Amino acid sequence: MARIVIIGGHGKVALPLAEILSKRGDAVSSWIRNPEHASDVAATGATPRVLDVETASKEEIAEALQGADAVVFSAGAGGGNPDRTYAVDRDAAIRSIQAAEQSGARRYVMVSYLGAAPDHGVPESEPFFHYAEAKAAADIALRASDLDWTVLMPGRLTSDEPSGRVDPDAVRAADNPGTSRANVALVAAAVLDRPDTVGKDLPFTDGAVTIDDAWR
Repeated sequence: MARIVIIGGHGKVALPLAEILSKRGDAVSSWIRNPEHASDVAATGATPRVLDVETASKEEIAEALQGADAVVFSAGAGGGNPDRTYAVDRDAAIRSIQAAEQSGARRYVMVSYLGAAPDHGVPESEPFFHYAEAKAAADIALRASDLDWTVLMPGRLTSDEPSGRVDPDAVRAADNPGTSRANVALVAAAVLDRPDTVGKDLPFTDGAVTIDDAWR
């Protein structure tokens, strides 16, 4: 049984992920900002914990991570406000990485996006620019850490049913088929148990390859 913390526990990837992990026997702590979301988290089998990573210090996050084996960062500001985007998707993510190193939570899975990179190519005039900048910085910080990291890079997120199949060779393109949030949850759960994905960026969209066979 692994002790796993999900940061951003009420998200549309985090909720199915918590259920998957709980059903397979892991002890899951899902962190949320809004206490009104606790019942939704508890319904997945996870233990809700109210902790706002946007305002929490590195030390507070590290204390909350004591005893955890792994962290999945799936929090996000939701766009629309550049200041909050940088505060959550960049700054809070980086503090959580530093806190994981401090607390001994060695395994760290970051939910990023397909095409994330310093040279992401998003024009500064577009609203997505701030998110692209924030995710690039957080991903760089994770890769530079001493953690056993994996960066998940799903394509455009959809609400489609999970297929359990992906295209692990996907590249960012306007005609990408998209990626089911439920498939992202399945991938996150799978890589937590796969040492062969440590130190790797994993791009994917929905596709024809089973998750078990992808990235081998």
